[in-house]
Amino acid sequence: MIERKRPRRTRERILQTSLALFNRSGEPHVTTGDIAAEMGISPGNLYYHFRNKEEIAAELYGAFEAEARRLLARAEARVDVEDLWLWLHLWFEAMLRHRFLFRDVVDLAARNRAIGLGMARLLRDGESTLRGLFDAMRSSGTLQGTDQELDTLARNAMIVVTHAMAHARVLRGPVSEAADPNLGEAAYQVLMCVAPHLTGDARTLLERLSREYVAHTTTSGAGA
Repeated sequence: MIERKRPRRTRERILQTSLALFNRSGEPHVTTGDIAAEMGISPGNLYYHFRNKEEIAAELYGAFEAEARRLLARAEARVDVEDLWLWLHLWFEAMLRHRFLFRDVVDLAARNRAIGLGMARLLRDGESTLRGLFDAMRSSGTLQGTDQELDTLARNAMIVVTHAMAHARVLRGPVSEAADPNLGEAAYQVLMCVAPHLTGDARTLLERLSREYVAHTTTSGAGA
């Protein structure tokens, strides 16, 4: 006997549909009516599960934060350049799945108190995690710098991480609104912040990774 898949609950469908619409058009441009129409349900059915769009956005943010915090916990065991490169890609992939949060992050955080407070805590913890990672790299001899320099490096790296997608969106312009951001480019920019502090084999490895990335980007661009 073939076991049938359990139908998704309406609440789950609302979140999945909202995430797709928010990512595609931006949260400010999507209404609860749009979400209900996309799902083929009545607005009343939607309001039974969520009082407003802000609640939907806040719950989607909660899912992103849970994933992000798992990645922060994993970052503590990484102490070399290749590990950092991989971790950055995983972080940006999580951002990509919830990219509506970072399209206009300052505006969204100001309008939605739950997201604003959560994002502020997450960014502070992210900066602290990067600072600890850089300190571990310094202890292992792969990175050098004073405490103040590493504090600044962690802050600058987190700024690039947070705003890389918005920056790319402005450069692409509205005609490329639906295009996915280049995750490799974002990770590359963060590592270029780290590069001046690397020593010996770590610097050599980053130069190799950079050459491979630039060559891949050039080849991909030529074939487009």
